[in-house]
Amino acid sequence: MAAPHGRGLLHLAAAVDQEAVHDVSDHGELVRLAERGGFDFVTLGDTFAQPEPDALAVLARIASTTTRIGLVPTVTVTHTEPFHLRAAVATLGRVSRGRAGCRIDLSDTEGGARNVGRRHAASADASEHEAWDEAWDEAGQVADLADRLWDNRAVDAGTHDDASGRPLGRDEAWPAGFGGDSFPVRGLPTVPRPSQGHPVTVVDATDRRARAAAARCADVALVQGTNPAQVGAVRAELHASALAHGRDPDELRVLAALTVDLGDGERAAEPGHGGGGPRQTGQGPLYRGGPVDLAELIASWHESGAADGFHLTPAEPRRDLERLVNGTVALLQHRGLFRTFYPGSTLREHLGLTRPAKRYAVTGEAP
Repeated sequence: MAAPHGRGLLHLAAAVDQEAVHDVSDHGELVRLAERGGFDFVTLGDTFAQPEPDALAVLARIASTTTRIGLVPTVTVTHTEPFHLRAAVATLGRVSRGRAGCRIDLSDTEGGARNVGRRHAASADASEHEAWDEAWDEAGQVADLADRLWDNRAVDAGTHDDASGRPLGRDEAWPAGFGGDSFPVRGLPTVPRPSQGHPVTVVDATDRRARAAAARCADVALVQGTNPAQVGAVRAELHASALAHGRDPDELRVLAALTVDLGDGERAAEPGHGGGGPRQTGQGPLYRGGPVDLAELIASWHESGAADGFHLTPAEPRRDLERLVNGTVALLQHRGLFRTFYPGSTLREHLGLTRPAKRYAVTGEAP
C-alpha cells in the first residue's frame, strides 16, 4: 500500500525510556500502548553512565506480553564481545518470534571500561577525534561479525540446512571466521539463526563519525534535525555511502529523531515548532505543541522525501505517548499515511526490509 502522495507508508518508532523506573511492568505498559498505535518498534536505552535495568533483559521479559511490535534495546558495543552480543540479541529474537533489533551505541565512560575489565573507553573530547573514529570503526566490525554469526546456523534450531532442508549436524554448521582488527573469531554460535534472518540494526547517525558505520551495517539510521532539508541531506549522504559499501540504499531506512512535548494539548505549536520545525536544545531537536500540528509536521517532512519516518521520544513518557497514539497516529491513519494494522509478524516486515540470505549456504563464501 502506498501513501496518497506516492511515497511509501511512513514508519514510526518510539522511545519508552523512563527516568528512575526499575519496574519492568511500567515499561511493559508503554510498549503495549505503542503497539496499540501500530508503531514499528520501540527503543529502550542503556548506558554504563547510570544504574538502570539492562535494556535487553527488560525487553526480553516484555516480549511475551506483546505480539507484533518490534523490540530494540540499546547495546553498548564498546565493551561487548560480538559473540555475546549475537547470542543475547538472537535470544530476544527467539522469544519475540522475529521482532528483535539492537541499537548500537558507544560508551564514553571510563567506569564502563573498568566494570568489564577491557580497554579504556573513547573520549568525547574533540582532541581525541581519532579515538571516536576508531571506536565507530570497531562498532562496524562488531555488527559485521554478528551478521556472520547469524548466517552460520540454520533457522530450525540449528538442525536443517536452509537451502536443501536436509538434516544438519553440529559439525556441519559453518564456523564464523572473521579477521577484523579487534575481533579475530572462529567458532559456532549457540543460538539458532533468527526467523527474520538478521535482527534489525539501528544506529544514531546524527554524529558524522557514526555515519560510516551506519552506512555499512545499519538497517535503520536515526538522524536528529530541526528541518527537513537538514535531515534529507544526511539521508542522501547515508544512501550514497551505503551504495559505496555495495549495499542497496533502499534497504536503509532513515528516521528523523525528535523529542516531543505534547503537554499543551491542542494549543498551536510554539514559535520555532510546528510547521516551522522543532527548536534545537541541548538535548537535541524538541517539538512542543499539540498532536494535530505534530501530525502535520510528520506528513510534511515525509512527503518532502526527507525521511522514511520518525523516531519520537516523549518528553513525558506516559502522557505524551498516549497523545501520540490517540491523536497524532490516529490523524496520520485517517489520511492514509500510516497503517492501521501490522501486515506481518517480524520487525523486518514492518519496515519493508528483505530477509537477508544466508551468505555461506547460498553463495558458498568461505566463513
